[in-house]
Amino acid sequence: MQRRYRLRRSADFEHLRRVGHAQQHRLMLLSVTTNDLQDNRYGFIVSKGLGKAVTRNRIRRLLREATRLLHPQLDPGHDVVIIARRPIVGQPFSVVQRTVYELFRRASLIKEG
Repeated sequence: MQRRYRLRRSADFEHLRRVGHAQQHRLMLLSVTTNDLQDNRYGFIVSKGLGKAVTRNRIRRLLREATRLLHPQLDPGHDVVIIARRPIVGQPFSVVQRTVYELFRRASLIKEG
């Protein structure tokens, strides 16, 4: 995922937490709000409660890759945060990818056509 597509400032995360609309799943939570940009920006939250650094980094990589593959199909102009939940630990990429797609579909961010 290129740097310009990443949410990095804590103020952006805080804004999303306050005004974003959430879609929930057993494995993760997706929060979305609009931004004034022509691109989407993505943030990933993987808490220490999910495991040690190796486990958290693997989960973060899986979420980033699933989002990267889906990015061209998404409507632009949104800030998105994906928060991993405990059941995601140990899940294969195919399950993570399917779940990310489902949450984006529920949030109506997938382009029609």
